[in-house]
Amino acid sequence: MKPLAVVLKWIALLGGTLALLAGTFLLGYCTGDRGDATTGGHASVSMPDRAPAAAPPRAPVWTCSMHPQIRQPEPGQCPICGMALVLARDPAATKPEGGPMPEPGKKYACAMLCVPPRDEPGKCPVCGMELVEVGGNGGAGGERRIAISETARRLAEIQTAPVERKFVAADIRMVGKVDFDETTKRTISAWVPGRLDRLFADYTGVRVQAGDEMVRLFSPELISAQEALLQALGSMAEVERSGLATIRETTRSTVAAARARLRNLGLAAEQVADLERAGHPSDHVILRAPISGVVVHKNVKEGMYVQTGTPLYTIADLSIVWVKLDAYESDLAWIRYGQEVTFTTEAVAGRAFTGRIAFIDPVLDDRTRTVKVRANVPNPDGLLKPDMFVRGRVQSRIAADGKVMDAALAGKWISPRHPEIVKDEPGMCDKCGIALVRAEDLGYVAVDPDRARPPLVIPDSAPLITGKRAVVYVEVEAGVFEGREVVLGPRAGDQYLVLAGLAEGERVAVNGAFKIDSAVQIRAGPSMMNPPGEEKPTAAGGPQTHCPVMGGAIVRDVFLDHEGKRIYFCCPPCIDKFKAAPEKYLAALRAAGVVLEDAPR
Repeated sequence: MKPLAVVLKWIALLGGTLALLAGTFLLGYCTGDRGDATTGGHASVSMPDRAPAAAPPRAPVWTCSMHPQIRQPEPGQCPICGMALVLARDPAATKPEGGPMPEPGKKYACAMLCVPPRDEPGKCPVCGMELVEVGGNGGAGGERRIAISETARRLAEIQTAPVERKFVAADIRMVGKVDFDETTKRTISAWVPGRLDRLFADYTGVRVQAGDEMVRLFSPELISAQEALLQALGSMAEVERSGLATIRETTRSTVAAARARLRNLGLAAEQVADLERAGHPSDHVILRAPISGVVVHKNVKEGMYVQTGTPLYTIADLSIVWVKLDAYESDLAWIRYGQEVTFTTEAVAGRAFTGRIAFIDPVLDDRTRTVKVRANVPNPDGLLKPDMFVRGRVQSRIAADGKVMDAALAGKWISPRHPEIVKDEPGMCDKCGIALVRAEDLGYVAVDPDRARPPLVIPDSAPLITGKRAVVYVEVEAGVFEGREVVLGPRAGDQYLVLAGLAEGERVAVNGAFKIDSAVQIRAGPSMMNPPGEEKPTAAGGPQTHCPVMGGAIVRDVFLDHEGKRIYFCCPPCIDKFKAAPEKYLAALRAAGVVLEDAPR
């Protein structure tokens, strides 16, 4: 019972307090001035006859942050990009009543670049940040210029470097493989049909010398040809004693034809001479190696019968090998025919091999985006073996006219097929007999490299490359940077060659250029991504690409013919929503400038 008594006590205390407050309120009401003109001793307040009429409320407008031309009376999605519409700020609310109108030429932009620059101040409809005032000229007396204070420069860590004329070296790295020299490969084939009774080179990889015995071949056709020669020789000995010159000439012609036939059947001149001295035919013929090298293919076995033209062996001379390297297309500007290339291989650690580029493939491999570059490399020790992996390197310097500088080839004449043949005067190649060509015709500097003009270069961190253009920021005066489009040449290490747009001695931003460009974008000036005079494409006046209901991409199979126009949607349920309020969605399409297709009749 004790808790109940405590509760009753608190209720009574609360009731007394409420009664006291009510009495105080009534007392004040009875004695206070209610503004009545009949009460004495109190002056009445003069009020106007009627209050001024309030301005009618403005209808809200919803817009797209990415497409400000979209303005709708209700919320929804942008018919172009599908983003949710945001409430547009009333321009009249951004300026005080009776205040000055926004100055022409002024722009107000969001620091986060949520929406395009606007003509009136206010807040960003997307992020809510206060719009900042920007000048139409970029803030420094020119469209692409911007002034940056010393404090801002230190915070942005902006650094500059001069545009210089100097020679830069490109270090081109390539990978590839060792291959046979195709010009030194020889095939030993059967010149007559017969049986292979003996193979002297009986396995692949054996090294042979020119003139070594390779095959012992039995051939009835060859025996008949030998007998024909011996009979012709016997006839010639008899007719030599005859007094008829015509018979002697005919017999001599027969002997010459028999000798030629044997040579055409594969016998060497020494073998034919041995046959004539022996006076009887040999039942076997020996086929010899035409060159020194290594047997890389063995296509027959002992005891096989072969026909005329059957390939027996393939021999390759490995004293000179080819090195085929893969060069990326971006490196081709630095590579020329006749350049020296050095390379290494893991099989011969610690040793560098050298050769000269003898061929640059005219066709690009579309799978690897590389071009085959072939070098002829001497291999007297046989250390380089076909199919070895190698890592190649070409060091190149380019003059201002884009030609490669090589002191060893300046003013020289070079063979177009054998780059190792270099002469001081015109003439013929010692190997192939083709006329030599000038080195400058192959892309080399014609004068002494010390007298060549160096190219303009800038550090590779200076240009902002978008894919369509390259922009650098030039410090035209202290603290003032100007954006400028330039034409870049090939890249050499950490430097770019400049073909147009800059002059020697100008200073360009090499660190912080992207921050400068961001500041220009905030000020609504032309920048890296928004060059001057280039308008952003919009959907105004174009065909329908997005659903008017949900804003998604249209499906050509989902459509509705309405009032002679064909309207496309992203899904069938959107058709039902459109039928419920067609004017609403048609107004949005008209606001976006969408041109609807005519429905077929």
